[in-house]
Amino acid sequence: MTTLRQFTLAQLAVYNGNNGSTAYIAVNGVVYDVTGVDEWDNGWHKGMHLAGTDATAAFGDSPHSLSFLNQLDIVGTLLN
Repeated sequence: MTTLRQFTLAQLAVYNGNNGSTAYIAVNGVVYDVTGVDEWDNGWHKGMHLAGTDATAAFGDSPHSLSFLNQLDIVGTLLN
């Protein structure tokens, strides 16, 4: 069993997807890999949500359900 990595907000910010780099988001304390997901091109989602952040509030206001997250790989947890 793989141990999930723990991220601070500063560590998560490194994974912002800029220039095609790895892109992670956190939602409700879980860190997901959105690298290569079309809706997260270069770390941006619909021009609004930058990867490398805690996107919990943004997903709460989102028109789609959190079930989208079930399609993503979980890479870790976000530390408080």
